[in-house]
Amino acid sequence: MTLKSSMAPVGAGDARLLLLGSLPGDASLAAQRYYAHPTNQFWRLLGAALGEGLAQLAYDERLMRLAVRGVALWDVVERAERPGSLDGAIRRATHNALAEFVAGHPRLAAIGFNGKASARIGRRALGDIRGVTLIDLPSSSAAHTLGLGAKTERWRVLAGFADPE
Repeated sequence: MTLKSSMAPVGAGDARLLLLGSLPGDASLAAQRYYAHPTNQFWRLLGAALGEGLAQLAYDERLMRLAVRGVALWDVVERAERPGSLDGAIRRATHNALAEFVAGHPRLAAIGFNGKASARIGRRALGDIRGVTLIDLPSSSAAHTLGLGAKTERWRVLAGFADPE
């Protein structure tokens, strides 16, 4: 079985909003870039929520825009066995130090979970967290059957937690 590991957090060092995926897929791990698969809708969804054309920017520019807006990205799973990229195939997962991340980011107002697996694992790892709004979002994966328009409406809630421009 293939052991896969998450990447380091990116974006704002003093985040107000943390967006958590489950574990990067094979395309993202190969590129060492969050949401690198061309069919993943993450950058379009987050861009629509923040009112920015993130999907049209180069990756490094996207990360700079996240830093300006107080947004950080990470994953709930630190390491797991998983053939392929589907969340349903994750086995023997250990989680990232999410509670420690929260404790080290006093401005953090909200955590958004990108998909059901992220929410399930992340909520369990965080335990009884106070003072931070937890938001379950529909998965940005194109394999998730909810249409892009409906996903976009659900993701718009994030705008209230990012820093203004």
